[in-house]
Amino acid sequence: MSLLDQPSRPAAALARLRPGRPGVCGPGPGGRPRPVRELVLIIVLFGAYKLGRLLADGRVREAFDNAHRVWDLERLLGLPGETGVQHGLLHSGLLVHAANCYYAYVHFPATAAFLLWIYLRRPVHYRWTRRVIVAITAAALVLHLLVPLAPPRMLPATGLIDTAAQFGPAVYGAPQTDTVSNQYAAMPSLHIGWAAVIALGLIVTSRTRWRWLWLLHPVVTIAVVVGTANHYWLDGIVVLALLSVIVLLLRPPLAAVPAD
Repeated sequence: MSLLDQPSRPAAALARLRPGRPGVCGPGPGGRPRPVRELVLIIVLFGAYKLGRLLADGRVREAFDNAHRVWDLERLLGLPGETGVQHGLLHSGLLVHAANCYYAYVHFPATAAFLLWIYLRRPVHYRWTRRVIVAITAAALVLHLLVPLAPPRMLPATGLIDTAAQFGPAVYGAPQTDTVSNQYAAMPSLHIGWAAVIALGLIVTSRTRWRWLWLLHPVVTIAVVVGTANHYWLDGIVVLALLSVIVLLLRPPLAAVPAD
């Protein structure tokens, strides 16, 4: 082979950098991000979110003042009372226990299972989904820091009870000694936000006519978080408004969805 037939070094280097070639930090098989990189990213984001709990310390009085304002604003806007949903749950011990379990055990596992599924089965949509979840979580964290808010279960004026504490299973301990979660971060509700992202992602990445049934997940989540007195109606309204803006800015990829 003559020297003219050999690829130049710059050309060979460029070939190595072409998209689609697996690398340590580049996309893996099927265009997926490398799993180790994704795991590190998730751990960092989770740590940053938990850091918000420390930054919210010492603002309990402000959180209760904001809770009274939110409760009064809902009455002014004519929103239905959260007490109606809770009273419906309390008619059945089995139903209230199921709602408490849904709140305690579905939120994180469902989100993790959804991300794993879309990573493996819909890699083209995975990056978009991850960006949406990161954006909604970051926006929620900012609001948690700017507007600390005590949940309705802590506010005697609501007439609501803490169903998890009374009937179990309980997620939170005493707010004064809780070093794991920020219990004064009711606005907006990430339970509702993440449930809506899951439903949206599964609808966008599916072709079956039954895909719209995934909307039941955020609907049930709204009923659960309100009925268990963990969130106000406005917590859900705000997070869904934020998600709408985020989806308008981060449009899903126009890619063919394979039939399962």
